[in-house]
Amino acid sequence: MTEFDPEKFEEKYVHYFNELQRAYKNAFEYMNERYDSELVHAIDQQVLNESEPQYDEERGEFSVDLPESPYDRLGGVIVERERFEGVLDTYVERIEEELHRVLGVEH
Repeated sequence: MTEFDPEKFEEKYVHYFNELQRAYKNAFEYMNERYDSELVHAIDQQVLNESEPQYDEERGEFSVDLPESPYDRLGGVIVERERFEGVLDTYVERIEEELHRVLGVEH
């Protein structure tokens, strides 16, 4: 693995595509083992498929920008908004952790 370069992260899909895939996959596997797999799959396919990982160089942290109205994007699974938001928050935190781990960025 090459050393992480924040400037290259601006073109993340060119420079870090494999690492991004690995981080999202690791987070998915973690969530799928611990939460309702139907909900985790729905979040993965209907919300996170439109997400955008970001890196804040000043703070040295990754974040995940979500599409607008994530709950309204959910189809095919019935879940209370509060439960959905809790699982989504945990999923996003896990993705951020995996981005740090996979890309070797301390935080």
